[in-house]
Amino acid sequence: MSFQPTGPPPGPPYPPTNAALGGLPTKGVDIPISSVFLLLFLLAAVSHMSIFITNWRRNHKFILSGVIFGFCMTRITAQVMRIAWACHPRDVNVAIAANVFTAAGVLLLFITNLIFTQRIFRSMHPRSGWHPVFHYSFIVLYVLILLTLAMLITSVIQSSFTLNRNTKRIDRAILLYGQTLFAIVAFLPIPIVTVGLLIPRRTKPENFGQGRWRHKIWILLASSAILCLGASFRAGTSYAGGTRPIQDPAGYQSKACFYIFNYSLEIVVVYLYLFVRVDRRFWIPNGSKGPGAYSARGPAAAKQPEDEERSTRGTLARVETDEGKTSIEMGHVMKDGQNGSAAGNNGHLTKDADDENAGGNMGVVMNNRENGNAGGNKA
Repeated sequence: MSFQPTGPPPGPPYPPTNAALGGLPTKGVDIPISSVFLLLFLLAAVSHMSIFITNWRRNHKFILSGVIFGFCMTRITAQVMRIAWACHPRDVNVAIAANVFTAAGVLLLFITNLIFTQRIFRSMHPRSGWHPVFHYSFIVLYVLILLTLAMLITSVIQSSFTLNRNTKRIDRAILLYGQTLFAIVAFLPIPIVTVGLLIPRRTKPENFGQGRWRHKIWILLASSAILCLGASFRAGTSYAGGTRPIQDPAGYQSKACFYIFNYSLEIVVVYLYLFVRVDRRFWIPNGSKGPGAYSARGPAAAKQPEDEERSTRGTLARVETDEGKTSIEMGHVMKDGQNGSAAGNNGHLTKDADDENAGGNMGVVMNNRENGNAGGNKA
């Protein structure tokens, strides 16, 4: 049974008085549908976290898998809070939490697509893509997104704790600004990539990750179009029916539109990222900085040939040193051999001389004997 405020509203916090996309949740409709989406987001969260852990162990760092996992967890929390809101329709605090998680989670997908856009544009135009102006423009955009999110959360909470019309008018203006900005952010990848394709290039794009380069573009454009559709629809309903009474919501504020243009489109994008393996297609080398980094022709890669050359020189020097030592050792061996030969020759000469001396002595003895014999005969 839905809550229908009668008389002065209790509070604070005060229950909503204006119609919103999705209306008040009911047990018969919202609990079954939210349970299905809860299961789908849970499976997607487990899958993306498993990929993240596996890649991390292989030193294949792709932080965006963790970001997508974080988005799935925010959507799981949003489904739980909507189920709790359906079970406790009078609990305004639960209603505030459900609305906050519904509005905040999708920003993680917007940021993921912006990072993909940066990488594709840098691959097409390395010099302009790595220029500090282009880089810091995205940094400013990320900061603006976070500040806007904080403003939206504050306005949602504040509008539930006040009855002042001027304050509610300001909160509504902040809501319209935030949803308009988010619709623009969801749309941004499409014109950026289109401009990058139209600008003439002197060289071929630097391909990164796995898969064909044009497939990456189609994946990014498709996911951006889907997210932009949901963000634009939410912004349009806020502009058109944000002031309608809660008892008389418009047709475009129905539950069917709420689940289709919120969770159905997001689940398509999440599983698209999973099936096409964005962790492989949009991966870039760790520490990529400057033109040529994606294709291993950047400054980091330029150091490798220099290091290899130094290593080669060192190896050749060691080889030459070893050869020099070997030559010296061979010289010593040869010298020792020559000395040994000389000593051997000297030994042979000495022996020959001894033999000659012995022969001479024998000759003298024989001569003396002959002389003695001759003297005897004479006698």
